[in-house]
Amino acid sequence: MISRLSGAVLRAAMVILMIAMPALVLAHTSVDTAQIVALVCIVAGVFTFVEYNSSSPSLIEFRDAPPFNRIRFGGLAATVVALTVIAKGATDPTTLTALFQIIGGSLADAMDFPYSPVRLVVLMLPPEADVTLINDVRIAAGLSYLVSLLSLAVFVVALRLKNWPNQRGGFNVWTNLPTFDPTAGGDVVHRLERDGQVNLILGFLLPFLIPALVKLASDVFNPIQLQDTHTLIWTMTAWAFIPSSLIMRGIAMLRVAQMISNQRERAYLNAKEDDGLPA
Repeated sequence: MISRLSGAVLRAAMVILMIAMPALVLAHTSVDTAQIVALVCIVAGVFTFVEYNSSSPSLIEFRDAPPFNRIRFGGLAATVVALTVIAKGATDPTTLTALFQIIGGSLADAMDFPYSPVRLVVLMLPPEADVTLINDVRIAAGLSYLVSLLSLAVFVVALRLKNWPNQRGGFNVWTNLPTFDPTAGGDVVHRLERDGQVNLILGFLLPFLIPALVKLASDVFNPIQLQDTHTLIWTMTAWAFIPSSLIMRGIAMLRVAQMISNQRERAYLNAKEDDGLPA
């Protein structure tokens, strides 16, 4: 009980710190922005604490199957920190901010090629956007997209090396997939495979679809004002994190489906050996 409580408090504190970091680090944060950030921090902190302190989660998946959520949070936090450091260099340049600016610019140049997600993000900007804004968006998009790819690579390596998700000897579907109802109908393995494939397809397509949809919607609605530093940080973070999170979820669900299928085969073979069932 104490271990669960302390873990929930630690996770909630880390989530709050990550959300508040841009507002705490960047100068000239408006009062309205600070109030919105404070409200989001409270909601996210309470939600994280309740989910991890409860014995029956309601929304957070793979809670008891590390390092799935740790890798996702690490990638999200790394993106926010990197973009915040780069944004801070615009008003308070230091050696660290200059280093991040150079790295981000090099990554943007390498990933900004025709039909790439980074190029599509740049193209969604209005024609009257100035050169400084275009460069900032390119750097933020390239850096955030690279971090998302690295987090995916880390998860795949962990999956292979640690026999995820049952490296602890068992996997509770109810605890780790609270939004998935095994009794909803149909074969569980087929449903997991279908959901996993849908997540993979969406995760791959969203980096390309989101800029196109924003560009189309800008003709009807007011376009996203990426001139605001906080908006730029969180927009680029969400643009890169959501697709990578969907891909990771798809891989995880396909892995769980494979694990259940293997257990069924072993149970069938054991029953056939014990009872003499025909092949």
